[in-house]
Amino acid sequence: MKTYIILFTIALFWTTSGMAQSEKKKIREGNDLFEKKDYSAAEVEYRKALEAKPNYYKGTFNLGDALYEQENYAESGKLFNEVAGSNLSDQEKSAAQYNLGNSLLKEKKYEESIEAYKNALRKNPTDEDARYNLEYARQMLKQQQNQDQNKDQNKDQNKDQDKKDQDKKDQDEQDQNKDQDKDQDKDQDKKEDQNKDQQDKKDQSKDQNQDKQDQQQQQQPLQISKQDAQKMMDALKNDEKKTLQKLQKEKAKATRGVKTDIDW
Repeated sequence: MKTYIILFTIALFWTTSGMAQSEKKKIREGNDLFEKKDYSAAEVEYRKALEAKPNYYKGTFNLGDALYEQENYAESGKLFNEVAGSNLSDQEKSAAQYNLGNSLLKEKKYEESIEAYKNALRKNPTDEDARYNLEYARQMLKQQQNQDQNKDQNKDQNKDQDKKDQDKKDQDEQDQNKDQDKDQDKDQDKKEDQNKDQQDKKDQSKDQNQDKQDQQQQQQPLQISKQDAQKMMDALKNDEKKTLQKLQKEKAKATRGVKTDIDW
C-alpha cells in the first residue's frame, strides 16, 4: 500500500505582461527562498507582493504554500479557499482545492478534507494525487469514528463501573453504619443494665440500712428525763385524784336518792 505523503503544493511562477516590475520581483524572490526551504523569508516576500497588488491570486496561492510549510494550516487553508473561490480556470481551482484538502487533513478535519479532494477531482478528474489523498482521508475518518465510538463505549463502561463502585461504597457505608448502630445499641443496653444493677444494689443497701435502723430503735429502751418522768407521775396522780372525787360525788348522790321504809 502506498505510504501517504502530502505532496508538494503547486507554486505559481508565471507572470503576466501587465504585472509591475516590483510585484514580479517580489514573487520571484519569494519563489527562490521557497526553493531553499526558507519559508518564513518567502512568506515576507509574498506579503510584499500582495501589498503592491492586493487580492492577487498568485501571491495569495504562494503565500498559502509558505504558511503550510510552516505548519500554519488554519491560515493556509483560508488562503487556498479564497483562491478556489476566485474566477480562475478549472486547473487552478483544482490545485487550490487540493492544497485546501491537505491543510484540512493536517488539522484532522477529515470530512471537510474529503469534500475538498472531491472538488479538486470535479475540476480535474485525472489528478491521481487528489484521488489517493481522498481515499486516505476516508480511511482516517473511519478510524477517527471508530476511536470516538470506542471512547464513548469506554466512557459508558467507566460510568457504569463508577456507578457500581459508588453503589458498593454506599452499601458498605450503610452496612458499617448499621453495625455501628448495633454496637452502640449493645453498649447502651449494657450501660443501662449496669446502671440498673447499681441502682438495685443501692436500693437494696438502703433497705438493709433502714431495717437495721428500725431494729436498733426497737431494741433500745425508751429513755426520758427525770423531769419528764415526774411530770408524768404528777399527771397520773391528778387523774387519780379527779377520778376519786368523781366517784365520791356519784356515791353521795346515790345515798341521797334512797327512800327508807323504816317507821321510826
